[in-house]
Formats: sequence, structure tokens, C-alpha cells
Amino acid sequence: MKLTCRDLLNCFWRTYLVGANFNTRGLQNIGLAFAMDPGLRAIHGSGEALQAARARYVRLYNTHPYFTPLLVGAFLFLERNIALGVLPSTAQDSFQSTATYTMSALGDSFFGGSLLVFWSLAMTILLLCGWYSAAVLWLAVSFLSLQVLKAITFWLGFSKGLAFFQQLRQMNLMYWGYWIKMVNALGVLVVFGIIYPFSLHPLWFAGTFGLLGGAAWLVVRGFVPREAIVVGLLVGWLLWQSSKALG
Repeated sequence: MKLTCRDLLNCFWRTYLVGANFNTRGLQNIGLAFAMDPGLRAIHGSGEALQAARARYVRLYNTHPYFTPLLVGAFLFLERNIALGVLPSTAQDSFQSTATYTMSALGDSFFGGSLLVFWSLAMTILLLCGWYSAAVLWLAVSFLSLQVLKAITFWLGFSKGLAFFQQLRQMNLMYWGYWIKMVNALGVLVVFGIIYPFSLHPLWFAGTFGLLGGAAWLVVRGFVPREAIVVGLLVGWLLWQSSKALG
């Protein structure tokens, strides 16, 4: 049977629900099977071929949600070629075990560790500066851009299959993620400068920033729990406010 635009759209919309039935046994597998089912029924029809195809997607599956549409599109590409006899059914298992965890690590680093932090810092700066209209615009543009990204990668995964993953590798998103993190470091400095409660004397500012950096290092190294740092900052703030009131 042939995949129609309606089948592809059904699969794409269902990718938004992949994490809805998260479970401790297969993680996102039920959601993946749900997203794939319209395409599997269109490709394999009914009977044993369909049941075998469904069984391939109820095993352990977990990846970054922003890359789920890309992987669903690529899985449909593979299933279409399996049905045509171009690829063996084992090709899907090999590809899923490799691509799923690769996309998970890449998504966590590029999106979770870089791009989302950049978005949050930009939103924080806009709100702290009182530029509320710009913040709403930034939110809307970012949200729509994410949906466009999901739609494009879904189509590229379906139309190009494994070839697109080679192109994605050449984009070197880890490299771009590194530079986004450098920009994020400057963003943290800007936020700190906006909320800094003392006089902006260079030495005091640098000293305070150094103390916070040292506290972050202690937390990362596991020497001090982050809760202790937060409590210490709150106690210090209350003592400072009390001294101002008494003075």
C-alpha cells in the first residue's frame, strides 16, 4: 500500500504525544508505537507483516523530544523500504539502536544544554528590562520556529532517510552548541549585572561574581549541596537587609 499525505500528517501530529505514556519499562515506546501506527497500517496493510512491524516499535525507546519527528520520519522511510524488499527487517533494529541514543545525546547537548538556555536567558533579560512586548514576540517566534523545525526534520527523515543523518553529522551541531554556551556565559553576566543589588564598582562586582562562580564550582564538584548555597545566600541577604534597617 502507499503512504498518503494524510497518513504522514497523522504520524507527525502524533509525535507530540510520544512522551504522554512514558513508562519505566519501555520509556517512550508506547508513544512511538502510537505515532508510527497510521504509517505502518498504510505500508503493511494488515496481517502478520503489520504485527511484525508494530512489534519493532514497542521495545525500549527514548530520545530527545525535538528529534522525535525526525526519527519517526526515518522509521517510515525504513518501513517503506522493508515492505518493498529493499531492506531486511533487521535494518530497523540496527538503525534504531544507534540513532535513538545518538539523537538523545545530541538533543540534550545542543537543545537542552545550549539553545534552551540561550532562549531562557534572552527571555529573562527582556522581562527584567521591562520589554514585555519583545518578550511575548520572542516567545511566539521561538515556539513557531520549533514547530517548523519539527515539520522540516520529519519530512527530511522520511524523504531522505539515512542520507539526511549524514548531512546532520556534517552540520556539527556540537560545535555550534559550544559557541552558544559561550554566548550564554555572557548572558549570565548580563542578568547578574541587571539584578546586582550593590553599587556597580568594578572590584565589588568582580568579587561577587567570583564568589558565585566559586560556589557553582563547589556544587559541580559535589563538595557542597546546592541547597546549602541557596540557604547561605538567603541568610546573607536577610542579614544585609537587617543591618540596613538598623543602620
